[in-house]
Amino acid sequence: MSAEHESIPPWYKQFWPWFLIGLLASSITFSLVYLTLSIHYYDGSVGGDYYKQGLAINEQLAKQEHAQSLGLEAVMRADALTGDIVVDLQGERRPERLHLALIFPTDSHRDRSLTLEHVREGRYVGMVDERLNYRWYLQLQPAEGRDAEWRLTGEARFPSDDEIALVPGL
Repeated sequence: MSAEHESIPPWYKQFWPWFLIGLLASSITFSLVYLTLSIHYYDGSVGGDYYKQGLAINEQLAKQEHAQSLGLEAVMRADALTGDIVVDLQGERRPERLHLALIFPTDSHRDRSLTLEHVREGRYVGMVDERLNYRWYLQLQPAEGRDAEWRLTGEARFPSDDEIALVPGL
């Protein structure tokens, strides 16, 4: 009886150890790439003081009810080529400046704010520094921040040559 001697190659010349090492390496690589992307593109959609913001909804409603009692409404037009923003305000109050907040729904880094200057009889003009695309929420107030007396809101999809209505209400 002769026993044939089969030579077994060393582990580094076999398929299965390299297959398992490859699975492990690919999962680690994917995890590190995913971690890097999630840190870099953090959307910040939930504020740190979300509870206080939730309680402040009554204050926002009061501002919009006040705008409604003053009979305030506005029509906005945006020129896609020049970046000019023109707002025609109708109602009792006409301050010297208006604050327009352009809020991007999913990325707070893209939010913009403008100060619009009064030029004549309810017309306000301002300019955005970069082209607006996609959908935006609009908030028009006589002052910046939470201390404003009233607020008008609207929604727009840019670029658009249509008039955008800004009205009291959520």
